Amino acid sequence: MTKITQPEIEARKDIDFGLDENIPRYWHSSDPFKTRIHDALQSTFPEGERYFISSVRAFRDKITDPQLIHEVKEFTVQEAQHGIAHTKYNNLLEKQGMPMERLLAEHKDKTKEDERKWSPEYNLAITAAAEHFTALLADTYFTNKETTASMHPKMRALFAWHAIEEMEHRSVAFNVMKDVAKVGYWKRATAMVHATKIISHFMFHFADQMLEADGFTKWQRRKMFIKNIPWLYGPRKGLFSSFTPNLLRYFKPSFHPEDIPVVHNYGEWVKSYDATGNPHQACHALIAAAY
Repeated sequence: MTKITQPEIEARKDIDFGLDENIPRYWHSSDPFKTRIHDALQSTFPEGERYFISSVRAFRDKITDPQLIHEVKEFTVQEAQHGIAHTKYNNLLEKQGMPMERLLAEHKDKTKEDERKWSPEYNLAITAAAEHFTALLADTYFTNKETTASMHPKMRALFAWHAIEEMEHRSVAFNVMKDVAKVGYWKRATAMVHATKIISHFMFHFADQMLEADGFTKWQRRKMFIKNIPWLYGPRKGLFSSFTPNLLRYFKPSFHPEDIPVVHNYGEWVKSYDATGNPHQACHALIAAAY
């Protein structure tokens, strides 16, 4: 299998994942906590993608390199498509009784506040950091078969597509930040700490709010969190601890996202999708080629 350092960016539009009300309420391992952690994380994507696009486009008029201009355009289309797909799923969560209108308004208010408070350079640095974080999640989920084995197939296909495109455009915001906005090391490093804090806050806060809407008491929710600490942060195989070493590589002064090869089975997803146009078959090919 060919080792790919950085693939071309390809914006794929109007993909149908079949997201509907037949998806089980607890679609990950039939487990409320594991499901709502993922529901919470993905719920922030639509507004997050808008923020990312805005942060990069703030420097669009200063970009002179034709290749980077092209990559920013493709990045923008990909992120917009991600927002559309995850908004559709957020609407399904609303129908389940999740307080999505309130939660999404809270997230939108926070991102708008950050845009006003911070300089364009720092907002771009936060974007570049968040892009590194999400690109690493792609590797975490799809390197091994077991990580997503207990996910509902439709949700697994949604996350696989998003993961593939995160790996494709992972360098765009970073290159604009470094080469166009001329953001220095300390601002970049500070933004990574800040971005990790923001992502963690909304993921756990929103998951807790969703579980409360599911009817779980505060004590039950705390017990769920304690029970799942090994799943989240266990040595080597923890969902987040498994990518911590690569996350920390961001703090190396000479770091570039392309220092880390994309997930080894990336090409299998692309080959299958290009042949079929079916994200579910492409996801199956991705998983089949996983370790």
